[in-house]
Formats: sequence, C-alpha cells, structure tokens
Amino acid sequence: MLKTRTTKTASGKTAVQVVERAHQKTKIVKHIGSAGNDDELKLLQKQAERYIVDLAITQPLFPELFGVSRPLLLSEVEQVVDRLSVTRSVHTFAHEFLSFFYERTGLTRLGSDLLRDLAFLRLIEPCSKLRSIMLLQKYFGIDYTEDAVYEGLPKLILLKDEAEKIAVSYATQTFGFNFSLIFYDVTTLYYESFTEDEDKFDEEGNMIEKGLRKGGLGKEIKIGQPIIVIGLMVTKEGFPVSYDVYEGNTFEGDTFIPSILSFQKKHSIQTLTIVADAAMISLENVEKLKEKSLSYIVGAKIANLKNKEMKQIHEELIGQNQTMEELQLLNGKSMRIQTEKGLLLCDFSIKRYHKDKREMEKQITKAEYLVSKNSEGKRTKFLMLKQSGKKTERKTDKKRKKKGEKKEKVYIINTKLIAKTKLLLGIKGYYTNLFEKDETLTDADIIAHYHNLWHVEKAFRIAKSDLQARPIFHHKRNSIEAHIFIVFASLCLAKAIEMKTNYSIRSVKDMIWDILDITFTDRLTGKQFVKRMDAADNPMVKLLES
Repeated sequence: MLKTRTTKTASGKTAVQVVERAHQKTKIVKHIGSAGNDDELKLLQKQAERYIVDLAITQPLFPELFGVSRPLLLSEVEQVVDRLSVTRSVHTFAHEFLSFFYERTGLTRLGSDLLRDLAFLRLIEPCSKLRSIMLLQKYFGIDYTEDAVYEGLPKLILLKDEAEKIAVSYATQTFGFNFSLIFYDVTTLYYESFTEDEDKFDEEGNMIEKGLRKGGLGKEIKIGQPIIVIGLMVTKEGFPVSYDVYEGNTFEGDTFIPSILSFQKKHSIQTLTIVADAAMISLENVEKLKEKSLSYIVGAKIANLKNKEMKQIHEELIGQNQTMEELQLLNGKSMRIQTEKGLLLCDFSIKRYHKDKREMEKQITKAEYLVSKNSEGKRTKFLMLKQSGKKTERKTDKKRKKKGEKKEKVYIINTKLIAKTKLLLGIKGYYTNLFEKDETLTDADIIAHYHNLWHVEKAFRIAKSDLQARPIFHHKRNSIEAHIFIVFASLCLAKAIEMKTNYSIRSVKDMIWDILDITFTDRLTGKQFVKRMDAADNPMVKLLES
C-alpha cells in the first residue's frame, strides 16, 4: 500500500516521498521534493497524494499479466477474472507478526525452528503434535515430518536454561527487572490416563529416576488421573522468567525452596524478595529463606493461628465496631504481630469483609439444610459429625443397638468454627521479613506487593485456557517436559505481545488471523500470483508498519 512520508534532510529541509510498506520493509517509490517552509510542504504533500491516486487508477488488476502499466478495459478485467482461480490461502502475516515478537523477545537465539513453530501454533490453535504437523503446512506452508517432530521434541528441553536467561534478559531490558521482586505460584496439569509412572531403580535398588505423573491433589477434580506440578515465576508485570516441573505427588510448599534456590544460583543473585501465597509458608521454609538471606512476602492462613492471636488481631483491627458505618471507617487499617513463623502483618478491607460475610452466610445456610436432612455434604465448611459420648448427644443415640447394627451418624452445626470465622471477616494476613531489612517500608508497600501476585494466576489462566496446556497426552518424561517448555515459550511470547499491544492474546490472534495471503492461478498459463488481503486499518498491521 502506497502512502506519503516526510523526513528531515541533512540540509534541514523536509523531504516528501511516496513509499510502499511490504514484508516489514519500506521502499521509496518516488521522491516528490524537499520543502523549506510550511507552504512548500503542503504543496508537495498534495502532489504526492495526486501521484498515489493517479498510480492507483492506471494500475492493472494483475500487472504481472501485462507488460505495461495502463488502464484496463472492462472486457480485459472480465477475461482476467475468468481465467483466475483461488488455489491456496495461507496465514503468512500471522507468522510474520509472531516472528517479529519472537525475535523481539530474543527467543530466536535458541536456534530452533521447531520450537518457534510449535510455540506459534500453541498460540493459534493448540493441538496434539501429530495434528500440529498438518496445521503448520495448512496455515503457514511449513513442512515437518513426524520423525523430525518426535525426534526433535526431547532435544528441546536442553534449551530450557538458555530460554530462561533470554526471558530474564528481555524483562531486564524492557521492564527494568532487577531481581528485587519475584512472584511464585504453583498449579497442576492432569493427564488423559489413569496409570501413574513408576519410579526407576538400578540393580542395587537405588532410585535413578522418579516417575513424573503421580496421583496428587490437583487444582481440577480429576479422580484417579495422575498429575504433574508446575512452579512458575513471573515479574511484577506478569512476564514469566522461570519454571520447574515436579512429580504429581509433590506438596506445593515443597516446591518453593528448590525453585527459589535454583533460580538464585542460575542467575548468581545475592538477594531477592519472593512473593507467594499461603500454601508456601512453613517454619522450615521460613528458616531456609532466612538462612539464604532471602526476603519474602507470603500469604498467611490466619485461621490456623492460635485463638489468642486471632482474638488479638480482631481486637486491634475491628474491636467493638460492628455497624457498617463503623466498619467502613476501618477500611485499610493494618497491624503487626509476632508469631512463631515471624512477623505477621494483617489488614482489614471492607470489600473483603462483604465478600467473606456472603460466603460465610452461604455456607451456614447450606450446613443448616444438611443438618435438617441429617445428610453429609461435600465441601460444607460448618457441618460436623457429632461425636459420641459428648454432652450434646441426643438421648435417642444412646439407645442400645442390636448386634452388628451400625450406629446412625448425626450431623450438627460447627458453632465454634462459625465464631472463629466471624472474628476474621475482612482480615487478610501476610508474613514478611522485609521490615528487618528496610525500615522505611510501610504496611501499604507490603500489601501492594502481595496483591501483584494475581499476575502469576493470570499467566496460569493463559497457559490453561488460551494455550491449552491441559490435558496432555504425552507419556515419556522427556516429551512431557518438552511440551511444558513449548508452553513456557508460548507464554513468554503471549505476554510480550499483550504488554506491547494492550490487547489480550485472544484478541490479537483474531486480528492477525483475519489477514490472508491468497494465491491466484492463471488457468491459461499456469502462472500464480499471491495477493495479501487489504487490512490497512488493522491495528496489528499498523504496529508492524510503525
């Protein structure tokens, strides 16, 4: 597409040119002239616009069919159209667009076309590796054999460490990432299988390799299906910089220290601050973080505190204030308390209070209904089984049972748990040792850092929804880890695109997918002509042209 461009010359004048942008390159079609003032500039710009219009009028529909550029007669247009047939359409622009960002992130330095193309397809249409071979040819005209893909997959995991270094380098150059703050979280991926991987042992009985797919507590309820555990680190902007894969029976908190220490060693970091949710906190983890001089902000499970500590937190944050007007005035109030796991910072939020209260009332109503039916309910917080021998036991329960007859279960409301829950409505806790290292920090600083943890959760949502990292059909450990690595590369690419364009990756995909390169074949001569759909107003086209 032709357009007018102005540029400053060495003499200080403004040159007016007609240029054409194609395949990420700008070609000067005609130099109109150089202006020394605004009046001359306007005149030259009008001349450039007339030149573009005149050229468009005289340009043949398919100049390749004619030796000269001249106006087409109507009969000639009809003949040209009748002789042409559409023989192919490919998404070359989409590949060019993704390649632009793939190079921008630095991932081209890995030197793997297979990784690049599988990462692209994971963004466009996630599917099995076998189907990927077919779609790469269909969408982009790129050919791979099955052998090339399946033999190349295990080799990809050798690029993991270098890919993470590239991700860190991109984050450093683009967002000023300096390792001072990193966010960590864990998710699980399940498998379309009901068989766990067995551990491998040598002849002497020593374990040489743990089975990766194991039964465990997954984020999705998939009974009997083995899972793996993924630990992910991102910057405060949400850009992924590292990940680790763990066996499915690994407890979330047990991934925390190995991942952090591996990251620290890999990048020769003296100190950093890690932000994570409440599942990562334990006395052992806290001690190891302190031992390595690492700072932390970790969510606290304040419901697991001692009753004395919970009452102290309630009294300092809420006290006797119970009306909505009184509670509203407490919004944002915070306090600190020393616990066996270190300093605990707590704050009160009126928004969180309303949310917690609604959830509590919903659970109480559910529990009351189940008690009326004397029925067990799944995931019912305030329902409990009445213990025999308690004073609250009904007399009818004490009747002598016949031999072999099972005692009837009786369900009641857990009033103690309700009372404890009411004490903590609207209150959130955070363990941290940052105040020891920087006395200028405020409670609000710590809380603000913790609230950025949603970036990791969003990254996992992208991986699971847009990139469809689950379910996985690979069986060999190398292939499984290669699959996760491809998802990581796709996630880096997706986040780089989102942060540059301010569009979701799903919206970007729709926009770049609308632009086709169409191949026309002249049935008379067999000649082929490729034309790209006009999409001058497409924001992604404008981005590449800018």
